[in-house]
Amino acid sequence: MWAFILAGEIPTEMGNLQNLDYLALNSNNLTGSIPPTIFNISTITRITLAQNHFTGHLPSTIGHSLPNMDWLSLAKNKLSGTIPNSITNASKLSVLDLSYNSFSGLIPSTFGNLRFLGQLNLAFNHLTTESSTGGWSFLSSLTSCRMLAFLGLGSNPLRGILPPLIGNFSESLQKIFAHDCKIRGSIPQEIGNLHGVILLSLFNNDLDGTIPASMGTLKTLQVLYLDANNLQGYIPSDLCRLERLTGLFLNENKLFGHIPQCLGSLTSLRTLFLSSNTLTSSIPSSLWSLEYILYVNLSTNSLSGPLSSNIQNLKVLIELDLSRNQLSGDIPVSIGGLKDLVTLSLARNQFYGPIPESFGSLIMLESLDLSSNNLSGEIPKSMEVLSYLKQLNVSHNRLEGGIPVKGPFRNISARSIFGNYALCGPPRLQVPPCKEDNSNGSKKATVLKYTLPLIISSILITIVFNLQLERAFRSFASECEVLRNVRHRNLIKIISSCCNTHFKALVLEFMPNGSLEKWLYSHNYFLDILERLNIMIDVGSALEYLHQGHSSTPVVHCDLKPSNILLDENMVARVSDFGISKLLGDGEDSVTQTMTMATIGYMAPEYGSEGIISTKCDVYSYGVLVMETFTRKKPTDEMFTGEISLRDWVKESLPHALIDVVDANLVREEQAFSAKMDCLLSIMHLALDC
Repeated sequence: MWAFILAGEIPTEMGNLQNLDYLALNSNNLTGSIPPTIFNISTITRITLAQNHFTGHLPSTIGHSLPNMDWLSLAKNKLSGTIPNSITNASKLSVLDLSYNSFSGLIPSTFGNLRFLGQLNLAFNHLTTESSTGGWSFLSSLTSCRMLAFLGLGSNPLRGILPPLIGNFSESLQKIFAHDCKIRGSIPQEIGNLHGVILLSLFNNDLDGTIPASMGTLKTLQVLYLDANNLQGYIPSDLCRLERLTGLFLNENKLFGHIPQCLGSLTSLRTLFLSSNTLTSSIPSSLWSLEYILYVNLSTNSLSGPLSSNIQNLKVLIELDLSRNQLSGDIPVSIGGLKDLVTLSLARNQFYGPIPESFGSLIMLESLDLSSNNLSGEIPKSMEVLSYLKQLNVSHNRLEGGIPVKGPFRNISARSIFGNYALCGPPRLQVPPCKEDNSNGSKKATVLKYTLPLIISSILITIVFNLQLERAFRSFASECEVLRNVRHRNLIKIISSCCNTHFKALVLEFMPNGSLEKWLYSHNYFLDILERLNIMIDVGSALEYLHQGHSSTPVVHCDLKPSNILLDENMVARVSDFGISKLLGDGEDSVTQTMTMATIGYMAPEYGSEGIISTKCDVYSYGVLVMETFTRKKPTDEMFTGEISLRDWVKESLPHALIDVVDANLVREEQAFSAKMDCLLSIMHLALDC
């Protein structure tokens, strides 16, 4: 009886069925504990109670009365406690599946008694090993199971070092799952003795050292998962001897050097993941001969050179991710021949030239990311026929002309095309409208181009200096002269000034990416942790220069806030709006007094109460700015109207409740969650120190 029909508990009386041979109650809604009487039916050969809601412990005598049982599956329940050693008294067991429960304690070292055991699955529990001895002593016993073909240990906090005796299993062992077990140390050379293994999964551990060359002797190996570890060194060419290999996962390690040319000889390869390493050189030409490969991810490395036109040979390719490298040159037209391609990312490289018209032939494409390159020309109208395209990002390029309006372009957002100098289209995309050219009876979409990339920004002199108007007029010219001579990559360049009795203005550089405030609080924009951190580093560099870097006269900005942090075409931050900045006397400890008021919420206490300013005021404002950037909460938010401030709110969250205050968008992905939180914790400590 299975498939979500039964509910309630198993009656104890079922143990009275002394001639029962087979009990299958899997995939129901059964609850409560499993009656111990079930395990006293000596005639039973198979018990499958998987995928229910059973709780409680297994009886300590579970194996004493099961001389004929060859199959026990209790997977996907809520069972807890230890695995009784007596379970190995059921000597005819060939399949034991206790996965996806909450078992804890040590793995029994008596499994070697089960000489018919072919499948052992203990994955996704809370099992541990003997920390005092380095653990893994249970493996010594398991190597006696000469018929063992499947070993599932994944997602248990086993810890310890993978022992050399891993190589003592017989050739019957085909699949090993030991991922996410907190294993440390290097992979032993003896692993090359597993001559029957077809799948080896060791991902998401703390393995270090190099990939052993002995792995090249695993002639039957089809899938190798070594991703999300700390492996170093070169990718060994010995892996090219694995002629049956279909999946190679080496991503998220610390591998360096070039990608072996010989990988192109692995004609059975269907999946190649080498992302998030520090691989260099060009993509080997041999990879473009893998005509049956389905998934290729080489992103987040330091690969360089052009993208070969031979990419067209990958006829059945479904996913290609080459983002975050240093690839350059034109995007080959031949890429349009990849008719089965669903996902393509070439983002954050140095590609230039036009987007090929042949992209319109990628009829299965669902996701396309070409952002942060140097692509030019128009967005091909041929792409309007890509009916499956749901995610498009061509932002931060040099594209121009009219944005296509049909097909998938009906649903794109301003974020998809942001950061291109000369695109035009509908107002919802936050670009200028296209100008129609009616000459010769034709209509041509062109964008209005401005001859000077400048804006004239009226500074708030009349507001800032309202309390000291006469004095303000006298000081304005001298302050402009000082600021005009300021030169730093993280300060907005003041081109000129305009001043008369009734009007004062500054001519500034044009910042195409707008302000930090827009990126924090607009629904169409998003900054990840690294982007926000880089912006804060830029602002810190600007402050250091203003305070002590450019002359003997420190400049205090006095009004640091997100709207005064502008972003250029490369998302480099420029501090702007020196409308109420102050020039101090000699020395970094100089102070002055003013009646000019900065923005509430960002002011240091001594500034707000006494009008005393020094470089320390900017440091205080910088701390508030950092906290706002990573929490996405303004210091003037209504939740801070009482005694609690943004600073108090953040301070009270440390260290264990930080997740409650940081911008939820920064940690919405489970991948690298712990590393992200560690990074954010350090950032918030720094902000509070300000």
